Amino acid sequence: QRVNVTVRSGLPMVLAGSAEPCAQLLVSSIGVVGSAEQNQRHSARFFDFLTAQLGLGPERIVIRFYPLEPWQIGKNRTVMTFL
Repeated sequence: QRVNVTVRSGLPMVLAGSAEPCAQLLVSSIGVVGSAEQNQRHSARFFDFLTAQLGLGPERIVIRFYPLEPWQIGKNRTVMTFL
C-alpha cells in the first residue's frame, strides 16, 4: 500500500564513465532508510534482486536512498503525518 515503483527503461545513462547497460534505483521511505545499517541491509537485498532480474553485475547498479519525513508526502488531500 505504501510502495510505488516507476520503471524507465531505455534511457541514456552513463555509470562510472561507461554507457554499457546499467541501472539506478531510487528508494525513498518514511522511517525505513534512515541509517547506514538499515540501508546496508536493504542494499544487499536490492542488489541480489536486481542482478538476478536484470542480468547486470553489481558494479553496473547504483542505489540512492532518500529518507523522508511524514510531512513531505501528500496523500488523500493531506500529508502522511496525519494519516
